[in-house]
Amino acid sequence: MATADELRPILTGLGQTMDSVEAVVDLPAQRRAIAELEETAGVPDLWSDQRRAQSVTSKLARLKADVDRVTALRQRLDDLGVLVDLGVEESDAAVLDEAEAGLEALKPEVQALEIRTLLSGQYDDRDALVTIRSEAGGVDAADFADMLFRMYLRWADRHKYPVEVWDTSYAEEAGLKSATFTVQAPFAYGTLSVEGGTHRLVRISPFDNQGRRQTSFAGVEVLPVTEETDHIDIPESDIRVDVFRSSGPGGQSVNTTDSAVRITHLPTGLVVSCQNEKSQLQNKAAALRVLQSRLLDRARAEQEAELRQLKGDGGNSWGSQMRSYVLHPYQMVKDLRTDYEVGNPAAVFDGDIDAFIDAGIRWRKRQEARERLVSG
Repeated sequence: MATADELRPILTGLGQTMDSVEAVVDLPAQRRAIAELEETAGVPDLWSDQRRAQSVTSKLARLKADVDRVTALRQRLDDLGVLVDLGVEESDAAVLDEAEAGLEALKPEVQALEIRTLLSGQYDDRDALVTIRSEAGGVDAADFADMLFRMYLRWADRHKYPVEVWDTSYAEEAGLKSATFTVQAPFAYGTLSVEGGTHRLVRISPFDNQGRRQTSFAGVEVLPVTEETDHIDIPESDIRVDVFRSSGPGGQSVNTTDSAVRITHLPTGLVVSCQNEKSQLQNKAAALRVLQSRLLDRARAEQEAELRQLKGDGGNSWGSQMRSYVLHPYQMVKDLRTDYEVGNPAAVFDGDIDAFIDAGIRWRKRQEARERLVSG
């Protein structure tokens, strides 16, 4: 049973977190933006341009949801403060127990909202375009890439985030050469961007008949999905389009027509493919969107490199190898940047990665603050 003296510091701490959240969110500005969008949405000919209409209505819905979320959490916190006062006034242990349960339920929701306020990058509110590739380690690496693919799909499913798989390239013996998919949710890019880098798996290989320990690697790339406002112009003369038959596990053809599309961007050498849509036209459109995202990210990386050079920072201090999954001789998953670790790899591979993501976002924010201090 909790006492009022134990509950009040929790109330104070959550109140301070909500204060900082509300300052970052800027509710008055959000409400003004909602009013402007509602006015735009009420224009009779809005739907003559369906893309613009969908953009307006989706942004309006997202802003309303954000404001409602903040105000609802603040109201719940205020109500729990009243409940604690009532328990003290009436010396009612049951009321204090109810307040304690309410605070325990509220804590993770306030912490999740606080994490959201740390996502303030230019593209953080976008959908995420994720590509997983097998790297060193042969068939074990391909199997590891497949394990990561399932991990992220399970994570999205836990949060009820829609996922669209655009391309899967299967390895000959087992697993994946690569997979590309989008996670469609507000701030999906900002949230998942800390997952980008090299992931390492250490285990007894199920593909080695001598039962030896194997270390394998898979790469995760996370990009923001492009929007019309990004102005990524790709002339037809800059690309080569090749078509081929979609393939499934073991190299088997999964259809009888050349519907899969591979696009090569001639100026940069970037190659993207899509084979999961039913028609060649749909696969080409999806592949072009992947190419646009990669070109957008390339341009952003070049700008950041120029800024680092001007500041005298010769390179990115964020290492590319970011997480180890150890299944033998002990059980552990550890983030190499934040030092956050857990001893239950099975849960992690089943999509329980929120704590890793939250730690990564906080770590990145500290890195950015440190770089601002250094640059002066």
